[in-house]
Amino acid sequence: MIGDNIASLRKKKGLTLSELAERSNISKSYLSNIERSINKNPSIHVVEKIAQVLDVDVKNIIRGKAVEKPAIEKEWLDLIKELKRSGIRIEELYEYKTLLEFIQWRKNHMEANDSQNIIPVRGENEKNK
Repeated sequence: MIGDNIASLRKKKGLTLSELAERSNISKSYLSNIERSINKNPSIHVVEKIAQVLDVDVKNIIRGKAVEKPAIEKEWLDLIKELKRSGIRIEELYEYKTLLEFIQWRKNHMEANDSQNIIPVRGENEKNK
């Protein structure tokens, strides 16, 4: 059952067995065994990897019923479209990950200071100005 569901979803996505195996980072022979129901009980970890590549919910693979993934909010889609229009590629976004994490950390840090009424101490250079 799981194997049939995976094979069906893979074909709907237009992927070969080799492509799905490579993108899921599992061996082609193991995936083939799952699809042919030789291995009828793959681990949830393997099913999750396959579901991610096929862009479906894990329940869709296990039950064989279409389970809609939550829709992406319009704001996020608009942001993605704007980034694409401005020529930014997805690979370039990963370069900004550290910066975005720092901004989030700083925001959380500042909120924590505000909630504790902590006033940041100025450095020596700032006191003498």
